[in-house]
Amino acid sequence: MPVDAFYEFTGAKAPKSKWRFTSADGAFLGVAGLVRDDRFTLLTCPPGPDIAPYHDRQVVILPQGDWSAWLDLARAAPRIAPAPAGALAVLQVR
Repeated sequence: MPVDAFYEFTGAKAPKSKWRFTSADGAFLGVAGLVRDDRFTLLTCPPGPDIAPYHDRQVVILPQGDWSAWLDLARAAPRIAPAPAGALAVLQVR
């Protein structure tokens, strides 16, 4: 699933703080997911260092070089891992 950003929320009650995560280099992010019929789910993994201060897990972000391997069922799926330090830029929205 190509995305330009995703959000995490922190705080005990509303209104919670809202944090926007984007690619540090401004490119689209490829989030790993599974599709079945008319439903889909985004995969998660433990948080990388950029997300750990905000949440206890993160969506699986595939490096751009792994996008075609993820989509090709005839190839081995790329390794699922947290995003490395510095891969994401974070901005407090609220």
